[in-house]
Amino acid sequence: RGRHVIEVSYVGYEKTSRSLYVGDHDVNLTIALRSSELNEVVVTGTLKEMDRLDSPVPVEVYNPSFFKRNPTPSIYEAMQNVNGVRPQLNCNVCNTGDIHINGLEGPYTMILIDGMPIVSGLASVYGLSGIPTSMIERVEVVKGPASSLYGSEALGGLINVITKKTSSSPVISLDLMTTTWQEYNADAAFKFNLGKKVSVLSGLNYFNYSNPIDNNGDNFTDITLQNRISAFQKWNIDRKKNRLFSVAARYLYEDRWGGEMDWTPEFRGGDSLYAESIYTNRWELVSTYQLPIQEKVLFMVSLNQHDQNSVYGNVPYYARQNIGFVQSTWDKKLGRHDMLTGAAVRYTFYDDNTTATEGIAGNEPSVTWLPGMFFQDEIGLNEHNKLLLGLRYDFNSNHGNIWTPRFAYKWSPNSKNVVRLNGGTGYRVVNLFTEEHAALTGAREVIIADALDPEKSYNLNVNVVRKVYFKSGAMLGLDASTWYTYFTNQIIPDYDSDPNQIIYDNLNGSSTTRGVSLNAELDFMNGFRGTVGVTYMDVFFKKQNSSGGLVTKRPVLTESWAGVWSMAYTIRPIRLTVDYTGNLYGPMRLPTLGPLDPRDSRSNWWSIQNIQLTYESRGEQWEVYGGVKNLLNFTPPSNSIARSHDPFDKSVTFDSSGQPISTAENPYALTFDPSYVYAPNQGIRGFLGIRWKLW
Repeated sequence: RGRHVIEVSYVGYEKTSRSLYVGDHDVNLTIALRSSELNEVVVTGTLKEMDRLDSPVPVEVYNPSFFKRNPTPSIYEAMQNVNGVRPQLNCNVCNTGDIHINGLEGPYTMILIDGMPIVSGLASVYGLSGIPTSMIERVEVVKGPASSLYGSEALGGLINVITKKTSSSPVISLDLMTTTWQEYNADAAFKFNLGKKVSVLSGLNYFNYSNPIDNNGDNFTDITLQNRISAFQKWNIDRKKNRLFSVAARYLYEDRWGGEMDWTPEFRGGDSLYAESIYTNRWELVSTYQLPIQEKVLFMVSLNQHDQNSVYGNVPYYARQNIGFVQSTWDKKLGRHDMLTGAAVRYTFYDDNTTATEGIAGNEPSVTWLPGMFFQDEIGLNEHNKLLLGLRYDFNSNHGNIWTPRFAYKWSPNSKNVVRLNGGTGYRVVNLFTEEHAALTGAREVIIADALDPEKSYNLNVNVVRKVYFKSGAMLGLDASTWYTYFTNQIIPDYDSDPNQIIYDNLNGSSTTRGVSLNAELDFMNGFRGTVGVTYMDVFFKKQNSSGGLVTKRPVLTESWAGVWSMAYTIRPIRLTVDYTGNLYGPMRLPTLGPLDPRDSRSNWWSIQNIQLTYESRGEQWEVYGGVKNLLNFTPPSNSIARSHDPFDKSVTFDSSGQPISTAENPYALTFDPSYVYAPNQGIRGFLGIRWKLW
C-alpha cells in the first residue's frame, strides 16, 4: 500500500529511480546510457566520421564538460590537463607559448579548426587563444605523426578544435569569470535563423588583464598584460539529402605586453625601459561544401592572414603571413573497402623585417606552394579486424618531392577490448622565425649554420583500450599506449655552444622520442568519477662532437615524467559538484648561460593543482562556479630572467670575440636572457564565474 520507490540500474547505464503508488498502471521507466559509454563520433584520425572505437587510429576526445572542470580563458591553457600534452611557455616576458605532445616541441603539433589546418607557423602561438569555449563541440587529439593525411607540421600530433553545430547549441549562452588577480574573461554565443534554410551561430570572447604584479621582485611583470577580443561566426545551410554546406569566420585582435613594471607605451622600441609588446591582427575563413552529386565528394577551403607588430626591447619584428588551403576528398565504399581519395594545395606567403626574407636584391618575401594528393583504404578483414593503408605525395616548391606512407591495424574481439597498431612517416619544413620566439628577442644572435633540409620521422605506436564493468554498476576504462619515433635531419636549437647565440642546423646524427602512457577512467554510480593519466618520455638526440664521436643529449624543456588527474564528486540532493584537477611534471634541462651561471641547469618536480565548486540550478539553465587555482602557490625561481636589472646589457663587459667576461658588477658573466622558463609565474589565486544558457 501507499508510495513506493523503484530503482533500476544496469551495467553501463545511469541509475534511475521513480516514485510509484499501488494501483498505478502503464508505468514507463527509461534508463539512459552513461556518457562515458557513448561511442563518440570522431573525424581527425581518418578524415571521415566514424565511431571512436571503430577508428583504427587512436583519437582522444575532450568535450566541454572536461574543460569546465578547470575553467581557463583559452583552450591553450585548458590543455594542461590532457595526458601527454603540455602547454609550454617560451618566454618569461611576453608569455607566448606552444603545445608539446609526447615531449616534442610545439612546431611539431598541428592545430586544426573544424579539420582545416589554418593555424601554423607565425600563428601557432595564437592558435588556441581567443577561441570562445562556448563555441566548442569537442577537441580531438591524435598523438603521433599524421603527415600522410594532413601534410607538413603534423609530426608530433595534432589538435582539432571542432565548433558546435547550430542544432546542438542553445539560443543564447553566457560565461563570465574573474580572478583575484583582476583577470576578466567573457564568453558569449547566440544563434538565429535566416529563413528556413540558413542557421547562424555567433560567438564573442573578450579577455582583459591590466593589473601589473611583481611577486618575485625582479621588477618584471609576473605575467603579461593582455587586451584580447575574438569574434566567431558560423553559417550552416540546409540542403537536399543532408548535403553539407557551412562557412565560418573568426577575427582576433590582441594587444599584449610584459616587461619592466614602470614601462608605458611611450617607451616602446627604446632602450630606456624594457618590454616585449605585441599587436596582433588575424582573420580566418573556413568553408566546406558537398558537391550535389550521388558520390560523396567534399570541397574544403580555408584562408587566413596574420599581421604582427612586435617590439622586443629595442628590436622590432614586423611580420605578415597569408595561408590559402584548398582540398577535395572523395569517400567511396566498395565491398569491404572504405576508401578516401583526396587532393590538396597549400599556398604560404611570409614576410618580415629580418634576414629570413632578405635577398641579394633586397627584401624577398617567402612564397611556398605545396600541392599534394593522398589515398587511404580502410579494409574490413572480418568482424574483429580492420586494416588501413595510406599514402600521400607532396611537392614542396622549395624542397621537391615528399612521400609519406602510413598503416594502421585494429583488432577488437569485443566492445570492451581494442588493440591498435599504427606506423608511418612524417616530414616538416622548418621556418625558424615563425616558430622560435627566442630567435626574435634580440637576447641572442641567431646563427643558421647551413641550408636547412626538411625533417623526416619514422613512427610506430601501439594502443590498447580495455573496459571493465563491475556488478555495482561502476566502470573502469584503461587506455595504454607506447610509441617510438626516429628523426633524421632534425633541427634542434643549440643553446649550449655559445651563451650569446642560438645555432640552427640539421642534426648530424639522429633523434629519438619513445615512451609509454596510461589513462585510467573510473566512474561510480554514486556521483564520483575521476581520470588519472601518467606518461613516461625518453627524448634524446645523438650528434657528432669535434673528435668525431657520438654525444647523447636530452633537448631543453623536455620532461621525462608527467601526470594529470581530474576528480569530481557530485552531491546530487543539493546539485553541487566538487572538482579537483592537477598536473605533475618531472625535471627538465634548462637553457643556462655558460659555466658560471648560478641558476640550476635542471628544474625541480613541480605541480599545478586546482579545486572548484559548481552549483547547478534545476533545469540546468544556469550555474555558479568558483574555487582556487594553483593551490600550492608554485612559481619558478625568482632569478629566472638573467640580469633583469640590465635588460639592454649596458653594464656587461665583452671580450674581443663578443663573449661576456666576469667583472665585479657581473661575476657570473651573464647577459640578459628571458628564455630560462618552464612554468608560469602566476601564483595562487581565487576565481568566480557564472554560466547561463537559454534553449
